[in-house]
Amino acid sequence: METLFGALLALVAAFGWGTSSVLIKVGMRKKSAITVNIIRLYITVLSYLVLFIFTGSYREIVNLSWKLIVIAFISGQFGFVVGDYFYFSALRIMGVSRTVPITSSYPLWTILWTWLFLGRQINIQIVLGAFLVFLAIIIVRKGEIEEHLNPKGFIFALLAPISWSIAIVLLDFLSSQISPISLAGIRLAFAAMGVSLFLPKYSMELKKVTKKEIALLSAAALLGLIIGQYAFVKSVSSVGSQISAPVSAINPIISSALAMALLKEPPNRKIILGLILAVTGVILITTA
Repeated sequence: METLFGALLALVAAFGWGTSSVLIKVGMRKKSAITVNIIRLYITVLSYLVLFIFTGSYREIVNLSWKLIVIAFISGQFGFVVGDYFYFSALRIMGVSRTVPITSSYPLWTILWTWLFLGRQINIQIVLGAFLVFLAIIIVRKGEIEEHLNPKGFIFALLAPISWSIAIVLLDFLSSQISPISLAGIRLAFAAMGVSLFLPKYSMELKKVTKKEIALLSAAALLGLIIGQYAFVKSVSSVGSQISAPVSAINPIISSALAMALLKEPPNRKIILGLILAVTGVILITTA
């Protein structure tokens, strides 16, 4: 029953992230990836501060050891500053439906790190699933070459899940020692601190943000970072990242479908095939 509950939470996270991707793409049409991330993170942190006050979670946070604080800081930077920078940059260059089949590979990297550093077991089914995800990345890349897309987009899309996977492994370690709401909030707060280093450089662009862009990015923050991130952290604390990460990786289906329907991104047979292979690989990894 606990495994089912954890998997359902991971699905909630997937729906939140998938919808958020489309809202971010719309909201960043005339803005840089860093500007979008600053706005999104600041909105989210303000929301979590309110939650901390009402739930009393701040008492737990102020009593955390320095070791846990440092690990949470590193996880926040890899997850929401470095990883999301690569992700938003890829979205800007290639669009949602071309980016998410590649970025959905983060469970593959997560399982690799947990095998290398945490001693988790890998069987033939996981290897087959990993192969399908790898094959999906190759096929999607060929489709992007045919469309003459900027290769930087592919590199950014590949670096994003590697960064996210490092954050997830650290999150897995922290989830057994910090409550889900405190852990979700503190990682995002540290990420906001990290991205604040870019404020002087992007201050002029931030002043030109419109009310519509703020509304779109606020909705993206609510779905992706508040609802989605809390559900994912709660899922990891319930069943571990080896189940949560693969289940949540169905979000490419959601975001790609919405992108084609709402953003009118043209379908491509190789992109669709890559998406199917990636999701199939993720399912194999999940059920191993």
